[in-house]
Amino acid sequence: MPSTPHRQRKPEWLRKPVLSPELRNVRQLLRDLNLNTVCEEASCPNIAECFGHGTATFMIGGDRCTRRCHYCDVTTGKPFPLDPREPSNVAEAAARLGLKYVVVTAVARDDVKDGGARHFARTISAIRQRLPEAEVEVLIPDFKGEAEALKTVLDAEPHVLNHNIETVRSVFKSVRPQGDYDRSLELLARSREFAPQITTKSGFMVGLGETTDEIYQTMDDLKHVGVELVTIGQYLQPSLNHVAVSEYIPPERYGLYRDHGQQLGFRATFAGPFIRSSFHAGELQHHQPSSDVASPVQEWIALEPR
Repeated sequence: MPSTPHRQRKPEWLRKPVLSPELRNVRQLLRDLNLNTVCEEASCPNIAECFGHGTATFMIGGDRCTRRCHYCDVTTGKPFPLDPREPSNVAEAAARLGLKYVVVTAVARDDVKDGGARHFARTISAIRQRLPEAEVEVLIPDFKGEAEALKTVLDAEPHVLNHNIETVRSVFKSVRPQGDYDRSLELLARSREFAPQITTKSGFMVGLGETTDEIYQTMDDLKHVGVELVTIGQYLQPSLNHVAVSEYIPPERYGLYRDHGQQLGFRATFAGPFIRSSFHAGELQHHQPSSDVASPVQEWIALEPR
């Protein structure tokens, strides 16, 4: 695994405040309901902003992942059994937060026969029962390529099916040794085949040693399998035990990625240093280029021309 004895100093554009008066309230709600968020577990740099606005990305399946990706800060190890109360607790937390758009992800659960697909389905159903007007986006693992697991999730009818490709093909195996680039593309293609009415979304990190041409090729690959929404953001090294940052991509370069996304015809391309797959997810899903209301993330989104 690539490593470095020290971390590169972050440029000014990658510095964000980490304190928010709402952090404690959201964290207490999550503790009360025994819930995890990818915001906390993956050390997301946007946590103060999201928690400060009373939003969170729920991470189901526990807090221990069965895989060891070299960029991810989620704890790895032998997981606890799935908590049957977790789906209803996620729905309760979403209701208390007043969410109209709920994002649910999960640790990889390769120890479970269906990879946790039915747990996803139960969570979607619980949210729908508790908040019938809310929309649900799920960010799923690859389920080891099992088509039936994917169908289980799609049959629960989330509004958006998200699966991150994470990085370009040349870097993939060095940072995701238990994943497979083509398997992820196949999952996204199957999602479009099995449930074309469900929006398909994917995203990846930059700053891991990829070239601009490789970024464009990854976007081309995602478009080829029917992905509609794309997110692109800077990789940040969680600790010295994780793969090192090869480059901090300057903010202006993300404009090139957005332009390429427009040329390919993605419904929306969300690209910028702090972009993560669930960051402002509802806004990305519903953003309209004809809107007269200025968006706080307008500069990061490029949309398909009408």
